[in-house]
Amino acid sequence: MYNISQRRYLGNKNSILPFIDEIIKAEVGKFDSFCDIFSGTGVVGEYFNEKDTKIISNDLLYNNFVSLNAFLSPESFDEVKLLNIIDEFNHIKTNKENYFSKNFGDRYFSKNVAKKIGYIREKIKTLFVLHHINQHEKNILITSLLYSVDRIANTVGHYDAYIKKEIKSQNLEMKMLNISTEKNTNNEIHNKDANLLIRDIECDVLYLDPPYNSRQYCDAYHLLENLALWNKPKVFGVAKKFDRTKLKSDYSKINAPKSFDDLIQNAKCNYILLSYNNMGNKGNIRSNAKISDKDIINSLEKRGEIKVFEKKYKEFNAGNAKVGDNKERVFFVKVQK
Repeated sequence: MYNISQRRYLGNKNSILPFIDEIIKAEVGKFDSFCDIFSGTGVVGEYFNEKDTKIISNDLLYNNFVSLNAFLSPESFDEVKLLNIIDEFNHIKTNKENYFSKNFGDRYFSKNVAKKIGYIREKIKTLFVLHHINQHEKNILITSLLYSVDRIANTVGHYDAYIKKEIKSQNLEMKMLNISTEKNTNNEIHNKDANLLIRDIECDVLYLDPPYNSRQYCDAYHLLENLALWNKPKVFGVAKKFDRTKLKSDYSKINAPKSFDDLIQNAKCNYILLSYNNMGNKGNIRSNAKISDKDIINSLEKRGEIKVFEKKYKEFNAGNAKVGDNKERVFFVKVQK
């Protein structure tokens, strides 16, 4: 089975989940609702997912929205049926070219594996259209495919480029997901701009993990986004990306501080936790933080007294430059009413 944490993702919070938990236990105690509004793969929300807790998850990318639904949605599904379908998919052999193999074969995957990926994705669509699977079952199958694809992709962990060497033997094997159905009863999942969603929700704990720098997640994960959407758009360039204009995050642009302040001032919650590392201007220009400490403090102090917690971490650096003394920081505010 796949656990939610088994996907490679830039800036994932797997390693600091106990650190975040410590802060919440010390500063918050018991809570009834938790919003992870920049969810990514959803590991933070899943960590705090309990039967009596409402987890509100959100991400702008559709491939993450599908995965969040697969792991955290309260909707029903037939596991036996899905296991049979997955077994059938794993034994598929096809030599027929398709949209996926034409664009991504002999680049991110071998030609044969790319044909299989495209065939499976089309089959999932057909099963849903014919009502053989429901929406949750469709999301589970797509997520299993995304996780399986990501494990064997000819990349360094994201899809800005592929490794330009002969592709070694690849074997696509899908697995069922490890879903805690009994914990998902009260959960909500959204696929919206965080600054729009914040106006429509209320929660006890608001956790923020926005993009830090100019690296757009839709660029890094365009292939998985394409596979999840399955609109078969025209792709271009060496990396075979599609038009992602509508998926660009303001948090990776020059107006990030303004967007951040808008979100903070419109948040209806009791506690705010913000994860934001201390890269500052120590990396290359694409790695530099878009929101300064001054911006963060100016926005958060309007809502209450700020506490800052720090933990050392190993940062992602595409240029492999050692910038040293890197800390993951969590800014904490108990909101004043």
